[in-house]
Amino acid sequence: MLKDIVEQGRLKAHAVFGLFAANSVGDSVEIYTDETRKRVLTSFHMLRQQMKKDASSPNLSLADYIASKESGVADYMGGFAVTSGDELNHIVAEFEKQHDDYRAILAKALADRLAEALAEHLHERVRREYWGYAPNEKLSNDDLIKENYQGIPPAPGYPACPEHSEKRTLFDLLQAEQNAGITLTEHFAMLPASSVSGFYFWHPESKYFGIGKIADDQVQDYAHRKGISLTQAKRLLSANQD
Repeated sequence: MLKDIVEQGRLKAHAVFGLFAANSVGDSVEIYTDETRKRVLTSFHMLRQQMKKDASSPNLSLADYIASKESGVADYMGGFAVTSGDELNHIVAEFEKQHDDYRAILAKALADRLAEALAEHLHERVRREYWGYAPNEKLSNDDLIKENYQGIPPAPGYPACPEHSEKRTLFDLLQAEQNAGITLTEHFAMLPASSVSGFYFWHPESKYFGIGKIADDQVQDYAHRKGISLTQAKRLLSANQD
């Protein structure tokens, strides 16, 4: 039955992505309306590590991977959202109606894997074609699994950018609801659940990392940059505060 689901194309995948003129300003990233970079369309607000490190290991922020505005370098940032589609709910309902919990669980897992595979495929095409910063990339399956490629696609809610509400800004920028049929709940969960979204960074030194615990001064700064109350910022960042 699960084989039939794939062969019959019952899972309808959708994807949307965009590449945007961008520069960092402090720990935020400004997205511009066009190449003149005179008008800010929106901004993404990143966090910075505050743990103690030795002098040779800087505290990182994703904003470090975008050229600063004051540098005068014309840089870019991308975003994406993909899903294996909402047909999953109907498929799972069919299995549950038959009291077949095993296949219902497998169907959910299959949809998740297809969404992740689509995200990986799209990232590869972005690197080699659409953005084209790695046109000659030729990696084996093992290299792809080990993520031995240039650039990273971190997602809001994950260790390098743990604050989920930035997903709302990303979805508005991509018009993900209209273009990919993915919506966000009030707590920033994606529907359909078998969906993946995130940012594209091209920088050769970009890598994954965890923000860890942050201090009150950064929470206050984050509230100021996002234009929200300190109470709201503390709630959004509660998992990263001591």
